[in-house]
Amino acid sequence: MNQQETAAAPAKPSKKQVRKEIAEKLTGALSDYKQEIGEKKLATHVKSISKLISRDLEKSGKKQKSAKKDAPKKKASNKKASKKAVKK
Repeated sequence: MNQQETAAAPAKPSKKQVRKEIAEKLTGALSDYKQEIGEKKLATHVKSISKLISRDLEKSGKKQKSAKKDAPKKKASNKKASKKAVKK
């Protein structure tokens, strides 16, 4: 692989980077409510919401990885069980 291909393949962003990106998007989307709620309260709520969303995104990513790994294991255990039944 040359340097261009290596640079083109993005690494998995850290949890902190994901939280910052979510916070920026939410702040931009909710900027109309900044005066009504107050800048400090809005920042606090955005921070807590971005933590929740990033946590859920990480959990969903882990579930997809574990589902891919679990599928072959189940098939292997079924073959073993069928062999035992044949021997009896």
